[in-house]
Amino acid sequence: MMTGQRARILAQLILIFFASLNICYGQSGKATAAMETSGDDYKKLGLSGSTVQPWEDGMRTTGAPGTYEWWYFDGSLSDGSSLVIVFYTKDQIMPNKPLKPKVSFELDRPDGTKVHKEVQMDSSYFSASKDSCNVRIGANSFSGNLHDYIIHVEIDSLKADITLHRTVSSWRPNTGFINFQNGKDSHYFAWLPSVPQGNVEGTVTVSGRSMAIKGVGYHDHNWGDVSMLKLIHDWYWGRAQVGNYSVIASYITAADKYNNAVMPIFMLARDGKIVADDFTKVKFSTSNVYIDAHTKKPVANTLVYDFNDGNNHYRVTFERSKDLVSQRFIDNLKGFKGALAKLAGFDGAYMRFTGEVTVERFDGDKKIETVKEKSAVWELMYFGRAPRK
Repeated sequence: MMTGQRARILAQLILIFFASLNICYGQSGKATAAMETSGDDYKKLGLSGSTVQPWEDGMRTTGAPGTYEWWYFDGSLSDGSSLVIVFYTKDQIMPNKPLKPKVSFELDRPDGTKVHKEVQMDSSYFSASKDSCNVRIGANSFSGNLHDYIIHVEIDSLKADITLHRTVSSWRPNTGFINFQNGKDSHYFAWLPSVPQGNVEGTVTVSGRSMAIKGVGYHDHNWGDVSMLKLIHDWYWGRAQVGNYSVIASYITAADKYNNAVMPIFMLARDGKIVADDFTKVKFSTSNVYIDAHTKKPVANTLVYDFNDGNNHYRVTFERSKDLVSQRFIDNLKGFKGALAKLAGFDGAYMRFTGEVTVERFDGDKKIETVKEKSAVWELMYFGRAPRK
């Protein structure tokens, strides 16, 4: 999960018509979706409680048909640029295909110029360790130990060498697995924010011209066993640095097939240490909801994640000021594919917003701290149909 270019990565997941034809809008009384949290869940997955181990950032699937996996990095650079690098086990829009690894690089500069490179290779050029993040696709590599990462990319005239040093502890929401169950039909979506926040340095060379880069970065790791279109109806997701606080906040609504079960995900760190992450203690609310004119989806101007475990009380508020993106995915499906998607009733959409994020800390009923960031970015990914009025 991620804003900006990461959203476009997820958006591409939508752009394959046969996936849209398989979306199920029916409901089952026994269907549900839930975060795996019990002691048995941790034991089954080989996890050491809340402590993230280096092997968890290693390869977690076989790469076989029906699976997908990627290692993701993004950086907000000091010159205003944004950088996204992703290593995939296969094209993310085709999880049912065999292993065919891909590397994607995207640099967006503040003047509007862009460097976008991709390379896809035969499976013989791929290797990945199960012990730690150590992924190689041809001359490209992504490796690290939860603390420090080195990323090397060589595609055509592009060469990049990036280091990422963790400043906020590795974290996962409980086991990191969300299980989607409907009778005998069971699937999962897994997510590991290996580096919730870190320092970035490196060099990017394009056509012989080199530039030094520096900034703040993030790395996570996703994998699953079926297209997310079949599992998720919509989600809000955002992360932000707000003064000395780091925030990761999400609210996921499962697909109709899983009775639209809801799952808040929340992590708040102060001065690099996690101070709140129990999703069962989070109350999520929205207000000032409007219908986006282009996508026809309901959008909240205000999102509130209120965490209170009896000892610690924090409130994180996202307040929209303007839209950065409002996109219907069907608009990108042309010709025969587009016609079939329309017949299937597919109307997935993606919206990205900018605005102010506020972190408030309370002692009992008394507010003792307020910190604001005026230029945060967050997203709404809407795979399903909007509620009928």
